[in-house]
Amino acid sequence: MKEKIDFYSLEQPIVVLKEQIEALEASEDSNRKEKIATIKNQIEKEWERIVPMLSSVHIVQIARHPKRPYTLDYVNALFQDFIEFHGDRRFADDPALVAGLAFYRGQTVAVIGHQKGRTTKARIERNFGQPNPEGYRKALRIMQMAEKFGFPVITFVDTPGAYPGLGAEERGQAEAIAYNLKIISRLKTPIINIIIGEGGSGGGLGIGFGDALLMLEYAFYSVISPEGCAAILWKDQGPMAVERAAENLGLRSTKLLELGIVDKLIPEPPGGAHMDYETTFKNVDRYLNQTLKKIQELSLEDLLAERYRKIRRQGMFEIKN
Repeated sequence: MKEKIDFYSLEQPIVVLKEQIEALEASEDSNRKEKIATIKNQIEKEWERIVPMLSSVHIVQIARHPKRPYTLDYVNALFQDFIEFHGDRRFADDPALVAGLAFYRGQTVAVIGHQKGRTTKARIERNFGQPNPEGYRKALRIMQMAEKFGFPVITFVDTPGAYPGLGAEERGQAEAIAYNLKIISRLKTPIINIIIGEGGSGGGLGIGFGDALLMLEYAFYSVISPEGCAAILWKDQGPMAVERAAENLGLRSTKLLELGIVDKLIPEPPGGAHMDYETTFKNVDRYLNQTLKKIQELSLEDLLAERYRKIRRQGMFEIKN
C-alpha cells in the first residue's frame, strides 16, 4: 500500500502531474518519452504560476516536506565509500548528527549533517534531527580529524534546532555550540556548509559555519522557528501569528543572499527538491564542486583571513536617510 502524505494545498496540481509521470515510467507505452516530456513542461508552467503565491510559511512547509532529501540521501548520491564515525568520546553517540569520511570526486572529505527519520520509529531514534551536545562534540571531533589530515569539511544543515531538553542543557548544549564556533573559526582546512532544509537557530549554526554557505532555493535559515517566534512575541501559535513571524524573520533564501548571509543559492526543480531527487543532487553537486575548487585555490593564510572577513561583514548595514 502506498504511503499517504499530506501535501500543502498549492502543491496538489504538481503532485497529480508527477503521479502521471510515474505511471508512464512504469508502463510499456511506446510514446512514453514524448508524453513524459510534455507533462514535465506542464509541471514547469504550473510551478511558474505557483511561485508568486508562495508565502514564507509555504517556504517553511517545503523545507520541512517529509519526502525532501535528507543528509544520508545526499551522502549516497554524491559521495563514495562513506565511513560513519560514532560517539563524542565523552558521553554517547548522537544519531541526530551523522559524521564520517568519504570520497568526493576522488578526494577524501569529512561529511557531517543533521539526519531526520522517514518513519515514526526512525524519527524518534534520530530525535527528529535535533542534536544533543554529544552530537556537536562528535561533529567537532571529525572536523579536527579532517584538519589534521588536510581533508575539506562539508556539512549539511537540516534541523529544527538543537534539542532543548533537560539532559541536553545539563550536558552543556549552549557551551557545545559556542565551542564549535570558536574552534571552527580558526580550523585550518576548507569548510563548506549547505542548508538543505531547515536551518534552525544555534542547532544549524553549530555545524553551519565556515568558508562558504550554500543554500537550496526553498530551504530556510532562521534564528528561531516561526512557531517559536510567534509563541514568544505574541503568545500565539495560531496560523496568522506564525505567518506574521515567518514574514518578519526574513528566512527566505533570496533575502539571506541579499543580506550577505548566504554565498550561493542552489536552484531546486519545479515543486521543490522532493519532486525530483536526481535534478536536486545534480545541482548540489555542481555548486559544491565549483565552490570547493575555488576555495582550495587559496593558501591556508588567505583562507583563514577571508573566513575572518566573512564573519566581520555579516551584520553590517548602511542606513540611508
